[in-house]
Amino acid sequence: MCVYFCLFDVQLTAMKFLNQILRITFFVNIVFTPLWGLSWGQTGHRVVGEIATRYLAPEVKEKLHELLEGQSLAVVSNWMDDIKSDQRYDSLRPWHYVSIPDGKAYEASVKNPKGDIVKGINVCIEKLKEGGLDKNAERELVKILVHLMGDIHQPFHVGRKEDRGGNDVKVKWFWSSSNLHRVWDSGMIDSKNYSYTELANALYVPNEEEIEKWQHDSMNKWIRECMQLRPAIYDLPADNEINYAYRYAHWDTVKMQLLKGGIRLAGVLNQIYGQS
Repeated sequence: MCVYFCLFDVQLTAMKFLNQILRITFFVNIVFTPLWGLSWGQTGHRVVGEIATRYLAPEVKEKLHELLEGQSLAVVSNWMDDIKSDQRYDSLRPWHYVSIPDGKAYEASVKNPKGDIVKGINVCIEKLKEGGLDKNAERELVKILVHLMGDIHQPFHVGRKEDRGGNDVKVKWFWSSSNLHRVWDSGMIDSKNYSYTELANALYVPNEEEIEKWQHDSMNKWIRECMQLRPAIYDLPADNEINYAYRYAHWDTVKMQLLKGGIRLAGVLNQIYGQS
């Protein structure tokens, strides 16, 4: 009898110990997993969608609300990343970026025969303006457009071919292995721990003159703006270890690019859906 109860006590103690270990492991994973290890990233794209929503004409906002079945531009902004795992959309992969050498204009650069972000945005705008689409096709084009308008304002999505838009530039970001593209996609934004609405509210509020100017800028201007940032964003210490100082130096640029992406997205959608 004593042996039975002793064995039972040992088993019970072991189960309690295992339970405690599992709880500790779960806690460590939740608290100490770097946020920038997750995959503008999701928050950045949502900010672009949120800002765009605030500058839509009322009738355009209503049309998009109906088309997207109540989902906001922020909610659908990451759809194009989500479908990367769906082979039916493999042809859209090159649309996320464009490679342009230093000192060259887009028109003079060698084009990817499979397409690029410029082609992707233009195709979406043209097809949506033409109309006559079934709702599913129209809805997908809007989701693609929302995402690409964010991507084209992320400087490393208008990148150098030789380092694959900063993906091959290995860095230590807050003492964890990363690359320069990822730092700009999500690292800096996620390290601030803002929700997308908090970050959207933290952005500069432009005046009417700035809004009109940004919305009338050509796509070539968007591209040039990104390329002009290259000397600064590639300015790394010798050991490629970046953290607080790099984020401080470039945080205003991150915010401005998100803001311009959202304002310009609103301008494009107002132009498409504001027509009689």
